[in-house]
Amino acid sequence: MNRHGGAWRTTAALIGLVLLVAVAASLARAEAQSQVYKWKDARGQVHYGDTPPPQGAQVLNTSARAPVDPNLPYELARAVRLHPVTLYTTTATPCGPCDQGRSLLRARGIPFTEKTVNTLDDQQEQRRQTGKDELPLLVVGSRQVVGFQAAGWQEALDSAAYPKQTMLPSGYQYAPAQAAAPAAPVRARIKPPPDEAAIEAEQAQPRRTPPPAGNAPPGFQF
Repeated sequence: MNRHGGAWRTTAALIGLVLLVAVAASLARAEAQSQVYKWKDARGQVHYGDTPPPQGAQVLNTSARAPVDPNLPYELARAVRLHPVTLYTTTATPCGPCDQGRSLLRARGIPFTEKTVNTLDDQQEQRRQTGKDELPLLVVGSRQVVGFQAAGWQEALDSAAYPKQTMLPSGYQYAPAQAAAPAAPVRARIKPPPDEAAIEAEQAQPRRTPPPAGNAPPGFQF
């Protein structure tokens, strides 16, 4: 009986060790995937990915992956994590295609970041990030779709494994649109302290009596 009990304890210890190794490996993979690489190839195409860019590529940015809403179902959260969606629009002028594209994403239940391009700084930032000037611009992971094309947008989302029907939890709120190039914070101007020497010199000057108004005699006060 003791022999069987010892064998059972040994087996349980081995199973626990295997599970511990599996959890550690999973955490290591999650840590490795927390980095997002952005780089440009020889043709000028911008790429995003979890793996470091190839040798000789122009690295544009390496940053931590944005957190994903924990309330999203697994299938949708995975697509958001691997292929984040960004929509470039404008509110400076009426843009029907921008409204149509936004409506399509919301109807399909796609979490996305909207960046508005209304100023010259916004245009320069969009060009720096994407290499494009046209609006609307849909970015799904490393793929870009210029202009609103319902079929093209749907195909790009399908390729990124986004659910075809909305899976957003009840009460989900889209984040408000932000400028592509956020304005730098305005620094408060600090008023310099008064020059005490200048104040004393001004006070030491004799006061001049203003000339009389009209025909009033000198020294007359109203």
